[in-house]
Amino acid sequence: MLDNKKIKLGIAPIGWTNDDLPELGGENTFEQCISEMALAGFTGTEIGNKYPKDPEILKHALELRGMEVCNCWFSTFFTTKPEEETIEAFKAQLDFLHKMGAKVIGCSEQGRGIQGQALPIFGKDKPVFTKEEWKKLCDGMNKLGKIAEEKGMKCSLHHHMGTGIQTPEEIDVFMEGTNENVYLLFDSGHIYFSEGTQEAVDALIEKYIHRIAHIHLKDVRKVKRDETIQNNMSFLDAVKNGTFTVPGDGDVSFDHIFEVMSQNNYTGYMLVEAEQDPAKANPFEYALKARSFIREKTGI
Repeated sequence: MLDNKKIKLGIAPIGWTNDDLPELGGENTFEQCISEMALAGFTGTEIGNKYPKDPEILKHALELRGMEVCNCWFSTFFTTKPEEETIEAFKAQLDFLHKMGAKVIGCSEQGRGIQGQALPIFGKDKPVFTKEEWKKLCDGMNKLGKIAEEKGMKCSLHHHMGTGIQTPEEIDVFMEGTNENVYLLFDSGHIYFSEGTQEAVDALIEKYIHRIAHIHLKDVRKVKRDETIQNNMSFLDAVKNGTFTVPGDGDVSFDHIFEVMSQNNYTGYMLVEAEQDPAKANPFEYALKARSFIREKTGI
């Protein structure tokens, strides 16, 4: 069982309104989203495209429902753009999150990333970084780690399908090339989607648990992953096809994840994230399903 004094539970708005596919959940409002999150029993959220940009307005809306912001996506472009562009944008995002009381910022290196493009996610177009690109990326992330640390926050890297940091080997290169104050955002769904095995999921959290600052609990339907490969689908088409779902509704086992968290005194958020079509997978219903599964498995 996990310690509810050390671990908080959140859920991402992507099940209600999808940032990359605005047509998914376009009818769902910000107020509906956070109200249903709270009603389902979650206290944390990441930030979606319909959330107010004014921190005071956003904070007030969340506090009314007993909620808070725990993390937000941030795109880095160290491999393809001048370093200073990413650093300045990072500082602005960090300031916003700091005002919101968040402790973590989740980065994703989007240089040459293909997850938003109409390209096969398992095809030849996936970025593979050169030695020079790895150096730019790691040097840049080390600077972000220091900037975040100065604000009492943690800078993390979200390994993600269609990016240059997707596979276990690529994650290893990144972790070895960055300082201890640069953390990993562990995502159960993305590592399973990438590798197709439970062993890859379990090995990744076990290897880096002491440098994991944030956890995404995401499930994968194996049959849909197989269809993605067989039909040369893009990442977004795979999402629309139902590849991802909430914990307990797919083929990923979360037992070892929860065990490793417990044994290593993980402290922070674990956040349910499952981008689905809300017209097919009612977000409130699936939020309740995830909450019930986590309670059953962890006691939280």
